[in-house]
Amino acid sequence: MRFQRRTPKGPGRPRRFGRAPQLGDAAVPHRRRGIYLLPNLFTTAALFCGFFAIVQAMNLRFSTAGVAIFVAMVLDSLDGRVARLTNTQSDFGAEYDSLSDMVAFGIAPALVVYQWSLLALGQWGWFAAFIYVAGAALRLARFNTNIEVVDKNYFQGLPSPAAAAIVAGFVWVMDANQFIGNDLSWVAWVVTLYAGLSMVSNSPFYSFKGVNFKNRVPFLAAFLVVVVIVLLSTNPPAWFFALFTVYGLSGHALWLFRFFRRKNPPLNP
Repeated sequence: MRFQRRTPKGPGRPRRFGRAPQLGDAAVPHRRRGIYLLPNLFTTAALFCGFFAIVQAMNLRFSTAGVAIFVAMVLDSLDGRVARLTNTQSDFGAEYDSLSDMVAFGIAPALVVYQWSLLALGQWGWFAAFIYVAGAALRLARFNTNIEVVDKNYFQGLPSPAAAAIVAGFVWVMDANQFIGNDLSWVAWVVTLYAGLSMVSNSPFYSFKGVNFKNRVPFLAAFLVVVVIVLLSTNPPAWFFALFTVYGLSGHALWLFRFFRRKNPPLNP
C-alpha cells in the first residue's frame, strides 16, 4: 500500500515547480530586466555629439565642434527630465548618463582645445588638457557619490557641462572671429586649467533646481527672457561664452563672500 506524503499547511508550505498559482497565494513581484528607450535616446544623442565634436576637431572644423558640444549640453539637460516625466528612471540610465557626460563634457572639449591651440605648447599643452579630463572624471564621480548629501540648490564644484561650455565656447568664439589658435595658446592654457580645477573645487555653483517654471512670474521677467533670447541670436558664440564665463566665476565669488563673512561676522546691535 502506498501512502501519500503529507505537506505542512499554511502560507509557509513549499511550492512545487510547475504548480499553477492559486487564489490567496502571496503575489511575488517580478522585475523585468531591460532599459528604457526614450531617455536613453537623448543620452545616446549627447554621446554622439561629443564624438562628433572630436571628429570635427580632427578635421580642423573647430566652430562646428563647439556647436556640437553645446548641443550635447541641451540633450543632457533633457534626458533626466524626460526620465522623471515618464517615470522611467533606472540605475542603468544614471550610469549611462555619466559615461556620456565623460565623453561629451570631459574628453571632447579637452581634445578640441588641444587640437586648436594647446598642441603648440608641447608637454604644457597636453598637461592642461589632461588636468581638464581628470577634473571632469573626478567631478562626475564625486557627484554620483554625494548626490544624497549635498545641498540641492548648489553644485559642489563647477558642473562638467558648464566647464565644457567655457572651454568649447572660447574655441568657438575665437575661431568664429578668425583668431589663430597658436597665437592664443597660453590664454587657452589658462582657460582650460581654470575649468579643470574649478570642477574639483568646493565652490558652490547655483544649480537652478529650485526654480519652479510652473509658477507665475512678473511681466518684467518674461520680457527679460525675450531680451536674452534676442541677444543670444545676434552673436551666439560671444554671448554663450560670456554667459558661462560669468557662471564659472560666480561660484568662486560666492565662496569668497561666505569665507569673509565667516571671518568678519556682523556685530549684533
